Amino acid sequence: MSVPNLVSLERVHKSYGIRPLLDGVSIGVGAGERIGVVGRNGDGKTTLLRVLAGLEEPDQGRVSRNRGLRLGFLTQGDDLDPAATVGLAVLGDRAEHEWAADAGTREVVEVLLAGVTLDRVVGDLSGGERRRCSLARLLLDEHDLIILDEPTNHLDVEAVAWLARHLARRTSALVVVTHDRWFLDAVCQTTWEVHDGVIDVYDGGYAAFVLAKAERQRQSAATESRRQNLMRKELAWLRRGAPARTSKPKFRMDAASALIEDEPPPRDPYELQQFATQRLGKDVIDIEDVDLSRGSRTLLRHATWRLGPGDRVGLVGVNGAGKTSVLRLLAGTLEPSAGRVKRGRTVALEHLTQAHDDPSKEHGIDPDERVLPSIERIKRVTRVAGGEVTAASMLERFGFTGDRLTTRVGDLSGGERRRFQLLRLLLSEPNVLLLDEPTNDLDIETLNVLEDFLDGWPGTLVVVSHDRYFLERVCDSVWALLDDGKISMLPRGVEEYLERREEALRLSAGSAGVSAPAAGSGTAAPGGSAQEVREARKAVTRIDRQLAKAAAREAALHAALAEHASDYEKLAELNAELQEVAARKAALEEEWLEAAAVLE
Repeated sequence: MSVPNLVSLERVHKSYGIRPLLDGVSIGVGAGERIGVVGRNGDGKTTLLRVLAGLEEPDQGRVSRNRGLRLGFLTQGDDLDPAATVGLAVLGDRAEHEWAADAGTREVVEVLLAGVTLDRVVGDLSGGERRRCSLARLLLDEHDLIILDEPTNHLDVEAVAWLARHLARRTSALVVVTHDRWFLDAVCQTTWEVHDGVIDVYDGGYAAFVLAKAERQRQSAATESRRQNLMRKELAWLRRGAPARTSKPKFRMDAASALIEDEPPPRDPYELQQFATQRLGKDVIDIEDVDLSRGSRTLLRHATWRLGPGDRVGLVGVNGAGKTSVLRLLAGTLEPSAGRVKRGRTVALEHLTQAHDDPSKEHGIDPDERVLPSIERIKRVTRVAGGEVTAASMLERFGFTGDRLTTRVGDLSGGERRRFQLLRLLLSEPNVLLLDEPTNDLDIETLNVLEDFLDGWPGTLVVVSHDRYFLERVCDSVWALLDDGKISMLPRGVEEYLERREEALRLSAGSAGVSAPAAGSGTAAPGGSAQEVREARKAVTRIDRQLAKAAAREAALHAALAEHASDYEKLAELNAELQEVAARKAALEEEWLEAAAVLE
């Protein structure tokens, strides 16, 4: 049964200048649907959201909305009154006893407004704090449709995981633009890809989108070779099974195997370490018995951490835990209160900060200089894993094509500025790379290119990011700042970090005599009790065996059909059995998905 649309676009056209962003698009958002929107920066994702929300009218075509539709829209800006308090801006005129008594409202406030008191004035907040206030205000209202433009910006890994659980529990429809691929997988049931004025629709989240898109490209045999290699490498990563994807259906992953069975691993750690050792000595950076404070708060206490040649490390922690300070400590722009930071003699370090300063103010770049000449001044030809590429080719990989190659550096947009900074940094050929939130303002296609570049990069890498997918994709180990003054290794990565944070919050709440805050409310077995989880695991194992048997029988029946091609009676018998096996497989797959939902 089809789901009625809350919003429908019929043959919609929308252009800026001579460039069409939406060209005859007909699409709709049904009640309860959860849709992720992906595409390159500038291809029209935000424009699509604004047309859906009614903030912009199409040049041609029609937009229909249900009468009385309750629609909430989180834009990339905000309309908060700078003179209002946070409490008034987020909670309106609700009395404290009223909202505090409601578990759902209290959950939103505790997670999104952590560290922000309700009596603060909005005008005194940082951009990230205002963003979280806008998101909290939207989530506290009832809506039939929620539209979110980059909701994970300014959220740490823990808050992103909470937001995914919160949205999955809501009954309202959702349309979200985000470059956070883990979030897309966790929340969305459908993916829209916006490109070249059209919208392609795929079932499932990001992983399903990658598989389906690669299959379409394979069948059409019309995809540019370099982009298909990137997609196949992304598939290889998904097939190997990052922690966030270990519950993907086996029957779907088997379908991917045929596409990637000959694909080499994204990187050979041993080979990269050998190459890195030629450029780096055995000693890279050692933090030895270090104390580090910020104001009255102690971030590190007698902390020791050693980075070796070729290490690929992700660093996580709540906002304010000191991740950026640790990177500055490694970079030498911040001195410890006690202890020492020892750097190897061969270290050539580059540090990508979160600052979005105009690149024309850095490295003596003339703001009137053009993009291509400014990159060629650093290096005309650079060596990557697959050989040598020119500066123009590297710029193309990072989204600078056509007239963008001759754009003035001072005229770059925010996203272009971030890509330009990153490319300049990579082309300087450091052997130690510190990246502080490198995924900010990068679209998914550019992230794939960056990941591909880092696959063949041999140096020591330290990444601070709230993008869980990016961390799992490029890093070999994850470390955390857990508010104990140490830098702790997490063998199971981000998943272990979230579990340890949840346990710490539960213990803290228990010692205070109150219920655990909302951040942990959906973490432990969101699909059911511990008993249900055990039963679901058994069911998944049982169904996997049954699916394997059904697949084997299906293959045998296909062989038998070919063998008895001229025996019509036998063909009818075999075909009837084949239909029964197919129906049985479909039922088993549905049963598998229901059991797996308890484990996610």
